[in-house]
Amino acid sequence: MFGLEALDLARIQFAFTISFHILFPAITIGLASYLAVLEGLWLKTHNDTYRDLYHFWSKIFAVNFGMGVVSGLVMAYQFGTNWSRFSDFAGSVTGPLLTYEVLTAFFLEAGFLGVMLFGWNKVGRKLHFFATVMVAVGTLISTFWILASNSWMQTPQGFEIIDGRVIPTDWLAVIFNPSFPYRLMHMATAAFVATAFFVGSSAAWHLLRGKDNPAIRKMLSMAMWMALIVAPIQAVIGDFHGLNTLKHQPAKIAAIEGHWENIGNEPTPLILFGWPDMKAEKTKYAVEIPYLGSLILTHSLDKQVPALKEFPPEDRPNSTIVFWSFRVMVGLGFLMIFTGLFSLWLRRGDKMYTSKPFLYLALWMGPSGLIAILAGWFTTEIGRQPWVVYGLMRTADASSGHSLTQMTITLVLFVVVYFALFGAGLGYMMRLVRKGPVTHDSTEPAHGGPGQKRTPARPLSAADDGSDNDHDHIQHKGN
Repeated sequence: MFGLEALDLARIQFAFTISFHILFPAITIGLASYLAVLEGLWLKTHNDTYRDLYHFWSKIFAVNFGMGVVSGLVMAYQFGTNWSRFSDFAGSVTGPLLTYEVLTAFFLEAGFLGVMLFGWNKVGRKLHFFATVMVAVGTLISTFWILASNSWMQTPQGFEIIDGRVIPTDWLAVIFNPSFPYRLMHMATAAFVATAFFVGSSAAWHLLRGKDNPAIRKMLSMAMWMALIVAPIQAVIGDFHGLNTLKHQPAKIAAIEGHWENIGNEPTPLILFGWPDMKAEKTKYAVEIPYLGSLILTHSLDKQVPALKEFPPEDRPNSTIVFWSFRVMVGLGFLMIFTGLFSLWLRRGDKMYTSKPFLYLALWMGPSGLIAILAGWFTTEIGRQPWVVYGLMRTADASSGHSLTQMTITLVLFVVVYFALFGAGLGYMMRLVRKGPVTHDSTEPAHGGPGQKRTPARPLSAADDGSDNDHDHIQHKGN
């Protein structure tokens, strides 16, 4: 298939599935916390705007959560099919970590999700709020365990190899491996920022179409406050994450920078643009800023960054891809910061809700967080190559060894099914977004109780489409 080998197709298939999957948990994490904030503010202020927003976004959250679960199961399935040698080698580490995720996070989310989605007016307000908070906490716990597993593959610690298999010797070292804290903070903040721009974009869309109400204004305001505060924090975390990566994965940093060789004791320049050529071992058409590479990457004007030529060709990541994926991520990050600052400037004259240039900017920035997350994951995963477990197991040794025909058929099936299934799901989710929040939505419970009219025996399935007159008529006939 297009001159690719079975291993290449296995990698493409996994990249395809994880690219779909990462979109849904990112929004799930952000929306779960957003819903907890909305319900908490409603309980505190009794402002029905927060309640209206809660009911609007809870529907979108439910659809997104379902797609995240399905895509995650399919992605996990691949560890035992296409990557069975990896599972045999490192399953004693990754298996328990993902099991902990299911036991502590997924069951927590699933246990309280029913109360959160269907318990409004059926349980006490404090209990319902507790359920919403537990779902939000569950998403964060899930992030903790999944990133612990992935980070261990980047910077493995706390193990020994016996009979060709990884055996954990120190679970604290396994979990809190050197890259884990930075990757956890980076991903969590990325999820919040991505959700903020998703929410802000939907508000801008409605405002541009003349639908202006307190709920939509509140959506935009909260989203831009989040962007203003969290996007710069994300940049700072990214800086520390880069220093950590330079220490533990210097080849990845060299590839990200398209930096091939050091000249004497000269500081490393920053290559803004260029085209890294893996065969020619140089970055063509490079636009450089002297000293800036050393300053950003080492926080010094005289230290050098390791160069790609310092590593054997077989140990070099594909600089052509990660060079540009990293710059897409960083470029979008700067745009996010700019959007947050722009919104702050417009707040002075209460122009944020009426400025068309800003609203169009917010609209088009809607997918920016998700694109930045994808670009970041491409940078991380391709930058780790040729290793699947850094320094321990090469990707070429991790696959199941399926034939080219098998991998071609499964890849085509994955593409067709994913676009059909998740395309329909995303389309439905966008339809919900286009409807917008219903203001002053009456969600108070109907009067009822034992012996009273209109008390459903099955509250989740009972339909409220009859009339009290019908009920009275039936009672009258029974007498």
